[in-house]
Amino acid sequence: MSIELSKGARLNLSKKEPSLKKIMIGLGWDLRPGNALDLDASVFMIGSNGKIPADEYFVFYNNLKSPDGAIQHTGDNRTGVGDDDDEMILANLGAINANIKELIFIVSIHEAQERNQHFGLLNNAYIRLVDVETSREIVRFKLDEANMNFTDMEFGRLKLEEDGWHFVATGVGASKGLQGYVDIYA
Repeated sequence: MSIELSKGARLNLSKKEPSLKKIMIGLGWDLRPGNALDLDASVFMIGSNGKIPADEYFVFYNNLKSPDGAIQHTGDNRTGVGDDDDEMILANLGAINANIKELIFIVSIHEAQERNQHFGLLNNAYIRLVDVETSREIVRFKLDEANMNFTDMEFGRLKLEEDGWHFVATGVGASKGLQGYVDIYA
């Protein structure tokens, strides 16, 4: 049975699922009627210094695979139409470069400022983690629909700590655009 987390909550994946090796990170949302948005999921693979070790550790629609092969973006969904996950990222936890200590999952609206778009035009935004081997959902975090006038959002983080991988439900909004995150983590 899946665990539903609230904002700020943490789950020790290594303790709850000790045999977990490969996960699918599903990011989803529904468009409010009459809206057309292009949302983009990205992953920043962060080292102990709080930065990506090289540009290739920023996985997004123009770089679909990390250099260690551990993280793979399945591609850009430009419409958000349909049920289930809108964008997916595959992660092989055991293959992640030993220097990487954190994975940060960001969703940004493409050309949000130019189009005057924001997360308030969405419903039911979430991030979920699924065990690839069993197709079983482990954890889900539904983003709060209040205060959604942001153009980009950190949905969650996977952090490697002494006792294994932890998922943190962050749900932190901003209006810095994807380049703003690159400026922070590169």
